Amino acid sequence: MERNFTLIVLFAALIAVLGLVPPLMLPTGVPVSAQSLGVMLAGAVLGSKRGALAVIVIVAVVALGLPVLSGGRGGLGVFAGPTVGFLLGWIPAAFVTGLVVEKMRNAPVGVAAGTGAVLGGIVVLYLCGTFGMMAVLHKGFGAALGLSLPFIPGDLIKAVVAGWLVTVIARYRPSALLSRAE
Repeated sequence: MERNFTLIVLFAALIAVLGLVPPLMLPTGVPVSAQSLGVMLAGAVLGSKRGALAVIVIVAVVALGLPVLSGGRGGLGVFAGPTVGFLLGWIPAAFVTGLVVEKMRNAPVGVAAGTGAVLGGIVVLYLCGTFGMMAVLHKGFGAALGLSLPFIPGDLIKAVVAGWLVTVIARYRPSALLSRAE
């Protein structure tokens, strides 16, 4: 119980710290922040439930007004902006990422984590983000999705990095990989 609590808070802190990393500019000029990598890792390492709880903690911290999102954003105003679907989508994204890793027990851990990161951290997250933009920007599904498409290459890179990092964790600290615990 205490270990679970500690790891949930630790991953929430990791997501917050990744908000401090300056965005990487893709050749297309699209800035890619690191926070969704933390969401992918929370699910892949902690599993579905604990990963989602870590993200709930960070979303609550944002709601309380702490500027822990990329660019120093935080507060209730974020929940009225066009990225609200992505912020709230972090919760199911971490859950699905963890669920995929849990279900793919017979696959190599890096493959499971990378697959989970793509399905949860990209597919699920972009669906949530698109619906959020549709609501806030009053756009159709295609137009809202089109606004997100330039970010997919950066998120694919993050999914590969998540798979690699989880492989390293599994090799050197397998007991920390709660998503693979029986």
